[in-house]
Amino acid sequence: MDFLIVIAAALASYIFGAIWYMALAQPWMTAAGVEADDTGRPVNTSGALPYITAFLCALLVAGMMRHVFSLSGIDTISAGFMAGLGIGLFLATPWLVTNYAFAGRSRTLMLIDGGYSTIGCTIMGIVLTLL
Repeated sequence: MDFLIVIAAALASYIFGAIWYMALAQPWMTAAGVEADDTGRPVNTSGALPYITAFLCALLVAGMMRHVFSLSGIDTISAGFMAGLGIGLFLATPWLVTNYAFAGRSRTLMLIDGGYSTIGCTIMGIVLTLL
């Protein structure tokens, strides 16, 4: 059952990411310096590899969060919410911002990608504590 809940948490975060980045596509592309094709879509979306990689990474994060939750006794939705929010806001996003700061990336990119890291981990935390 643990494996299925990890897949569900990864999938929930992945779906949220699709919605997040569709809604913020233009500002994200501008901030990230991603080239667009004639239709305005990113040129790097023709293959499946970025999408497969994104899901596998979400699966790794969800699996590790499940492990940490199990060891910490996090088993209620409210605790999952707070733990997921904390992991996203105070672990994942600061690493991302540090890398972006040294790469000279824009504040907008930090906010968009950091927002996804934070909210995505929060969603994972909630889903991991549903059962």
